[in-house]
Amino acid sequence: MTYSIVASCPDTGQIGVAVQSHWFAAGVVCWAKAGVGAVATQAMALIDHGPLGIELMGGGAKPEEAMERRLSLDPTPQVRQVAMIDAQSRVSVHTGSETIPESGHFVGDGFSCQANMMWNSSVWGSMADAFVGTNGDLPTRMLAALYAAESEGGDIRGKQSARLLVVESEIHPQPWKGTIVDISVDDNSEPLVELDRLLKMHNEYVNINNLDVSEITHTKHTRNPEIAFWKSIGLVQSGRINEARVLASIAFKENSGWEELLRRCANNGLAGVTDDTISALLHPNQDD
Repeated sequence: MTYSIVASCPDTGQIGVAVQSHWFAAGVVCWAKAGVGAVATQAMALIDHGPLGIELMGGGAKPEEAMERRLSLDPTPQVRQVAMIDAQSRVSVHTGSETIPESGHFVGDGFSCQANMMWNSSVWGSMADAFVGTNGDLPTRMLAALYAAESEGGDIRGKQSARLLVVESEIHPQPWKGTIVDISVDDNSEPLVELDRLLKMHNEYVNINNLDVSEITHTKHTRNPEIAFWKSIGLVQSGRINEARVLASIAFKENSGWEELLRRCANNGLAGVTDDTISALLHPNQDD
């Protein structure tokens, strides 16, 4: 009832899993842990295979061993579809003999694409081609694979939800750390379009310090009042007053609360906001 990809990046070692399905909140298919691996558990999904597969790989089992162990405990493995990848880019995939056609998988170098209940048996191969043929970081390449699946007809029921989860290559002592991207779309008529939009927004927040003013003011995706507000404060601090005012105006026009937030930060000396910041951003007609 789903198509998904598990993959690693040969350059960064990042590990990821992504999915799209006509099922509410299909992100439950996706499991990953930094420095350990990722699992997609779908078809007539037994969710246990996700967290417990990760646990087995974290304990030293290769994906093939973890898969064998998990399926041996499954009363009906013939209706499951499961894919596992570990931090060494080793892959194991199972497509049960009774999964609803069209179903199948494609294993490549450091990735696997799998699908069931598709319109066409070309889905998983097209996903693989898109993943291999796309440049960019791991989230971008996995999203390209999902788009390719949809272009081949996708799920026979249509589309509703999606998730993209990417973790770091190294194990973190704090288990809540190590996630690079985790974006879910639980209910949307165009889940991949929405996932794409949210991934772009995620990248803006992560790279806020590297965004230039033209990116924030002149593109559809980056005209974000939150990004504009905090970036304007940094520009004031670096003496780029005119540019700072342009960005601040995006926030101020969206909601008067941004002006009040600026004053409160100045009153408490927070986020680098000073009286000079107030003068620069709230009195645009004064001399620089």
